[in-house]
Amino acid sequence: MAGTGRPSRRRTSPRRPKAQRTGQHGRSGPRTPVDPQRKAAYDALRAVDAEDAYLNLVLPALLTERGITDRDAAFTTELANGTVRLQGTYDAILDSVTTGGAESLQPEVRTALRLGVHQLLDMRVPSHAAVATTVELVREACGERPVRLANAVLRRVDRASRQQWLDRVAPSRHDDLTGHLVVAHSHPRWVVEAFTDALGGDLVQVEEALAADNVAAEVTLVVRPGLVAVADLLSGGASPGRWSPYAAVLAGGGDPGAMPMVRAGRVGVQDEGSQLAALALARAHVDGRDTRWLDLCAGPGGKAALLTGLARSRGATLVASERLVHRARLVRSGLRAYPAPPPVVAADATRPPWGDEVFDRVIVDAPCTGLGALRRRPESRWRRRPHDVDDLVGIQRHLLASAVQAVRPGGVVAYVTCSPHPDETRGVVDAVLAARPDVREEDARALIPEVDDLGNGPHVQLWPHLHGTDAMFVAILRRGAH
Repeated sequence: MAGTGRPSRRRTSPRRPKAQRTGQHGRSGPRTPVDPQRKAAYDALRAVDAEDAYLNLVLPALLTERGITDRDAAFTTELANGTVRLQGTYDAILDSVTTGGAESLQPEVRTALRLGVHQLLDMRVPSHAAVATTVELVREACGERPVRLANAVLRRVDRASRQQWLDRVAPSRHDDLTGHLVVAHSHPRWVVEAFTDALGGDLVQVEEALAADNVAAEVTLVVRPGLVAVADLLSGGASPGRWSPYAAVLAGGGDPGAMPMVRAGRVGVQDEGSQLAALALARAHVDGRDTRWLDLCAGPGGKAALLTGLARSRGATLVASERLVHRARLVRSGLRAYPAPPPVVAADATRPPWGDEVFDRVIVDAPCTGLGALRRRPESRWRRRPHDVDDLVGIQRHLLASAVQAVRPGGVVAYVTCSPHPDETRGVVDAVLAARPDVREEDARALIPEVDDLGNGPHVQLWPHLHGTDAMFVAILRRGAH
């Protein structure tokens, strides 16, 4: 069977008599049952690996289904998310302690071992508990054959700290700095290279950005303007947001779905970077009338919900468009708390049902690689490939060109991506500007005066390590006269 390569049998302590063993090595002795928390984390990661599930969707559903709450839910969440975030580091370690490397292991065994390594190297879990429960996960999933391998691998990993393992398995900074960052901060090489380009080669900032991706993001709330105020959230124990006047941070990282205002649709969950992108569009000056706004790629609906409240406060109306029908339903759900919710159109924005020069403001939150939200969707770093960028850039250019065509002269377009990859950001904007001499770019930084350290502009590029937000990109384009 693949994955039966054996690590060294060298021992650091005398072997205990058989009567004293716990049963982790095989069939003898009592076994340690797998608790619901570890089983839920394992099942969630198998769904991510085998079914391309999203961890932020599948894990909460499993917690609810199995009645895992409070501290147990927090443990499960850290176990699953932390394992995915540091998967690259753990696989490099597993490569060094198995004959065929991590990729040769049976998928179920590999998932369990990653969970075990995370507990041993990055969580305050006693070694015996981490090893015993992981071995039982392997036994339940695969039977007896890989049990001895799993036990031996974990005991070898437990002989050193994570930093000691990095010293052994990561390339040296001197010989291959990018390779070192790949292993030390658990990102694919092409992502490290994209961050390096986006940060102008500043390797200190690159390392800070990679490290920030491996820290769990806070749960940030957003009020629907005109329906509820931030003060209502603060009185309930939330903390003020750092930048957005509509943001609050949920204390203790609790479950926002348990909040009545969230269930009613008057409050949503939205990173402050996304809120600031919507605010940049709303704050930009337009010449003449200001009554028709468009969210060109509205799913899942966070920006549309915030912009609806802002538009209505000025007597304007918003149209939300989303190509995929199921995502259009999510947008409608996000708008449900507003009286007479704005229209949601299921349409392909590259072949729009509206005419030219119809809208005063348009926001394009384009489909992208999502490399700016790796704190929240850690599996994206392993799921995406470099060729995805090429595929997406063509779509992004078409969408931005459609937005420019939809806005009237004197109106503005906000181009937004949750990715700092230069091809998805400046590359797209520059290509559209080159094709449209009647369009000019304006200084987006001036529209977000609350935020410091926004660079040279004229666009805004937010970063987790600098601003505590997702790595959102915002460019503001103005349509000129014919």
